[in-house]
Amino acid sequence: MKKIIDVVGAIIENDKNEILCALRSTKMSLSNMWEFPGGKIEENETIQDTIEIEILEELDCFIKADDNIFDVCVYEYEKFIVNLTTIHCTIVKGSPKALEHAKLIWLNKENLLSLNWAPADIPAVNKLMSK
Repeated sequence: MKKIIDVVGAIIENDKNEILCALRSTKMSLSNMWEFPGGKIEENETIQDTIEIEILEELDCFIKADDNIFDVCVYEYEKFIVNLTTIHCTIVKGSPKALEHAKLIWLNKENLLSLNWAPADIPAVNKLMSK
């Protein structure tokens, strides 16, 4: 039986209505694919707690997560299953830095599909583009 991994991804939008996109490094699984930055939800953590902690660790900036969930996607990869919850977040202090990712870019919503997204992130990308 495949392991189910609960993760949360941050949809961070700037004042130009661009979305922060993160390129997974070669040290990560699904390397060289784009994602919404975030991480695994630990036991006894809320989604909001997890995403705020993960973004501080991964991007060295402080965010505030919305109370409402944007999208949920369950995707079965070859070796595991990801339960990805995405949530809108706002930067409250600092600027994102690629501490763990290979690269970060800000991209207009209409151009999001020009990137090679991790499959679990694609439903949220499509939903963002339709709004």
